[in-house]
Amino acid sequence: MLRDANGTPLPQRFGPYVLFDRIGQGGMAEIFLGRTFTRLGAPRLVAVKRILAHLSADERFGKMLIAEAKLSAPLRHTNIVQVYDLGRIDGQLHIDMEYVEGLDLHRLLRLCTRRRIPFPPRYVFFLLEEACRGLAHAHRATADDGRPLHIVHRDLSPTNVLVSFEGEVKLCDFGIARAAAETLPPDETVAETETLRGKFAYMSPEQARGDAVDQRADIFGFGILAWELLAGRRLYKGRHEIETLRLAQQAAVPPLPRRGHPWEDAAQTLLDRALARRPADRFPDADALHDAIRDIVLGFDIHCSQLEFAEFLRTHFAEEILPLRRERERALDWIAPPRLSRGPGGDGPPNGIERRSPRPTPPTL
Repeated sequence: MLRDANGTPLPQRFGPYVLFDRIGQGGMAEIFLGRTFTRLGAPRLVAVKRILAHLSADERFGKMLIAEAKLSAPLRHTNIVQVYDLGRIDGQLHIDMEYVEGLDLHRLLRLCTRRRIPFPPRYVFFLLEEACRGLAHAHRATADDGRPLHIVHRDLSPTNVLVSFEGEVKLCDFGIARAAAETLPPDETVAETETLRGKFAYMSPEQARGDAVDQRADIFGFGILAWELLAGRRLYKGRHEIETLRLAQQAAVPPLPRRGHPWEDAAQTLLDRALARRPADRFPDADALHDAIRDIVLGFDIHCSQLEFAEFLRTHFAEEILPLRRERERALDWIAPPRLSRGPGGDGPPNGIERRSPRPTPPTL
């Protein structure tokens, strides 16, 4: 039986949502797949990121997290996970997001390694170009009055790059690393710091030193992603978190391994600039980085469509992941839509879960 971090079985009620699958967990939050209902009774799937209880109880962290989420929520782009709602339910902070049916990049690469499935360069460049489009959109975002929002992701690690079985590539969790970094007490242990402040292995040197950062820190983090995808291995291999942090501060990046591809010199030139130690020596913005990726794709005739990428993902991974998720979702059919509290206007928020009866015992989750 599936359970949350507190040991409570799934499915479970969380405000207007019925949570029925835990699809992610980290040092800051659990992510659940949930179902909610429109006022017309139509079901809708949503990903619910529920912040762990000890962090939800930190008032300063909560204010910062909500401020950052509000800053990023208006982002509308096909390569960015849409934020629907944020707030507290029963004292726990939550962020409700678009559900992307697929894998995060970390899990995808692990599955490829475990099953010895090659991840061809054409998919790498497709993924990088799509992800960079989303990053560029966030970096260009402005307020209603035209002021630049200066959004910086700060945590462009593989777990924050999602790929769907439709071949979509989406970035998630904008600004959450900043909320943690701005509110952690200075005496936190290294292990706790690592789980909350972004992954050390994907930090720019200035971020790893604790200096002020701007959007060029994201250029460096994106460069690490690109290096690892093209090299087929991790960049920083610290034996523990302190060593990984030290490697990130030093930012000593080796050249790409040579495998005889015609685009390798161009890719190395791109990486040298994206991974420059001094921010002033990097690409000035994500648009310029995207253009450099696009030049390689066009210049070396590297073809990959979204449909082709989707076919690769479905062929190798969908049959393992989707049937179990579908079974868990079907189990929710044994749970009726929440009743609506009827106020003076004739509508209101859901106030309970009604189980249909009589029926045979539903499948065990």
